[in-house]
Amino acid sequence: GSLTALMSVWLYNHYNSIKNNGSRRDDYCRHDDETTLESKNSSDMVMDHSMLDGRILRKAEAAIQGRTSRLVIVVERCTNDYNYSAILRSAEALGVQNVYIIAPQGMTKTLVTDNSEEEELHLMSSTGQKVQGVQKEEIEDRAKHHLFAQRATQWLTVHEFETTQECVDCLRKQGYALWVTDLSQLAVRLESTNDDLFTHAGKQRQLPSKLAIVFGTEAVGCTAQMLEAADKRVYLPLRGFADSLNLSVATALVVHQIFILDPTLMGAMSEEERNELRKHWFPKLARSRLLTTGQKKETQLLRRKIENAMNIVQKEKNGQKLQSQQMEKRDKLPEWHNRLAEIEQDLDEKALMSVQEFIDHPLSPISDMRRADEHRTSYVGKNTKKQYKEIWGGMAATNYYNTTKLNGDKTSTSHFFRSRSQTPEVENDKAISQE
Repeated sequence: GSLTALMSVWLYNHYNSIKNNGSRRDDYCRHDDETTLESKNSSDMVMDHSMLDGRILRKAEAAIQGRTSRLVIVVERCTNDYNYSAILRSAEALGVQNVYIIAPQGMTKTLVTDNSEEEELHLMSSTGQKVQGVQKEEIEDRAKHHLFAQRATQWLTVHEFETTQECVDCLRKQGYALWVTDLSQLAVRLESTNDDLFTHAGKQRQLPSKLAIVFGTEAVGCTAQMLEAADKRVYLPLRGFADSLNLSVATALVVHQIFILDPTLMGAMSEEERNELRKHWFPKLARSRLLTTGQKKETQLLRRKIENAMNIVQKEKNGQKLQSQQMEKRDKLPEWHNRLAEIEQDLDEKALMSVQEFIDHPLSPISDMRRADEHRTSYVGKNTKKQYKEIWGGMAATNYYNTTKLNGDKTSTSHFFRSRSQTPEVENDKAISQE
């Protein structure tokens, strides 16, 4: 909800900026039809809906058009995996493609699995202690948060570094100005009235053409080494007794403020970079929708069998004597690997076949990333929905829409990709069999 609000403010400020200052630089905002998403009138806006042809690819194209590579996020030695995953999720939602991670000395996991056969999940504090008296719903929420973050990283480019100096050297080589967040009184305020932040391009004020914004650890912030390397130390003004924010919250708010200060950073990516994202994203989107229910079950079963067999192999390497059933599973490992590889290769080929034309000639993007009500079903569990049934009654996020039943199978995204993944020979065979 908070990110949706941020995006709404984003779009409002960005549309007004474009209206007042004209289009952004051509090398960052040119579409195949030589128009910009931001320059369209509100009457031309295309909203997401279940009957929209190619809706997933249109949404992906909108995300690509909103991506920036001029602004990158740097996280120096974050020690809490919950904050780390929340930062990645915020980066993806706000359109920052590149995240630079400087490896922490030790990452404190806040969701862990014990070593029992039942693999029970536990919540952990930031000090590494098991949290007592935690409700099952809290653990489920944390698990879902990690899942959301994992999904977010599918659409990000994450760069990892062992040391601060390695990261600084890389950013310098790539031409990024280094702004480091800092709570000291040496830091300058991230405000539009602060002229020290801006360069001037004619009448328009801009931040550095390539900018890296750095965030440090939860407890002490950025290291002395990073602060010394900074081109600027920056601070987001606060108005309460608390002079700092949670790391992931601070990251989202600072990045959002930077986009407000310089709207030209939004969607600032070359067409070559965008095309690389299409090559990576579009087949991935198709793959998840080409598998039938039976194929999904088969691949899930194969992965479980392979994982179990790999564990057996490791036990044997550790000197453990295997039982006959374990040896049978170990011996079947090559067979299972080969079968999974066959499925994956076939899926890769079909996925690329179904989207190649859209990589070469992208569909027009939707104008607003908000989902239609029929696609807003919440990810909360059935028991939680049942528990809050009366309170949540009539809310779009808790209703279940069977869009296939409402609109017909041929409007589904699965049909969209499957109909384009068939070879002409297969399509002719289907036509003959139907006759």
